[in-house]
Amino acid sequence: MNTATIPALEPAHSQVASSVSIKHLPVNLFGSVMGLAGLGLAWRLAHQYFGVSPLIGEAIALFASLVFVVLAAGYLTKLVRHRQAVVNEFKHPIAGNFFGTIVIALLLLSVVAAPYSEGFAQLLWSVASLLAVALGGLVLSRLLKGKQDLQHAVPAWLIPGVATLDIAVTGAHMPMAWASELNLLAMAVGAALALVFFTSIFPRLVHQDALAKGMVPSLMILVAPFEVGFLAYTNLFGEVDRFAGMLFYFGLFLAVVLGFKVFRRDVPFAPSWWAISFPLAALSNAAFKYAHAQGGVALQGLAWVILILLTIALAVLTVKTLASLFRGQLLSA
Repeated sequence: MNTATIPALEPAHSQVASSVSIKHLPVNLFGSVMGLAGLGLAWRLAHQYFGVSPLIGEAIALFASLVFVVLAAGYLTKLVRHRQAVVNEFKHPIAGNFFGTIVIALLLLSVVAAPYSEGFAQLLWSVASLLAVALGGLVLSRLLKGKQDLQHAVPAWLIPGVATLDIAVTGAHMPMAWASELNLLAMAVGAALALVFFTSIFPRLVHQDALAKGMVPSLMILVAPFEVGFLAYTNLFGEVDRFAGMLFYFGLFLAVVLGFKVFRRDVPFAPSWWAISFPLAALSNAAFKYAHAQGGVALQGLAWVILILLTIALAVLTVKTLASLFRGQLLSA
């Protein structure tokens, strides 16, 4: 199957298509919640470490929550009215991985909710954690059926593994007696899945045809296992050691290298551009945490540069997405 023909990952049309329907709401748009929630949490760290006004982070986190509610309502409507479209999307060897964005969004929103309602945050984290483990197992089982098309080994394969890692990122301080064991399980499963999938994806990117332009932004997902891994590892073990530093720096290196391939004028805007948001948000959170642990003006400056660039990028994506929606392109066939 040619990856350029995947409906959920195609660029938006320059003209309003003849069919505008909730049926065409792509599941990968939940990546916007991941990025916005991650951005809000990064600004929370800026407040915690450097005394920035807490209103910035809380406002962004609230906006992320509202976006999730709107998207969840839309996608549930799609499920009710166009069930087969959702089933087809879930079964697709590439688009199906983006259902992990819903799970990651829920995990991040559990952290967003924690200062306001610990009980709700714990419930949300528990449900999302179970979904993340189940999704990781389902995706792995699907792949182990064999005869997978190598063209389908794309960065989106990493999303279920990253979702599992995010359990440990968001659940380090959960008070339940069983939470520590679940975090350890998540770290083990997520790290192994990320390693296996990364080593499968990289040879495909090197030796096979280049990704279709609509999928180029998803290259940034390659950064996520290292920065999410850094956050999960440091949360689980309670310190920023040399191994954690190696994870942070390799993720930073990848982000810089991939940035020159992703941020190009010939890659048109599409919902798939939101794939850059969560990896870079994870990098921003990791940068603040690493800078706080190591100290030094250079590392602090780096963390601020990443946060400012991320804020600008997500603001642009938000405006472009809303413009695409109001022009009727976002939900067009």
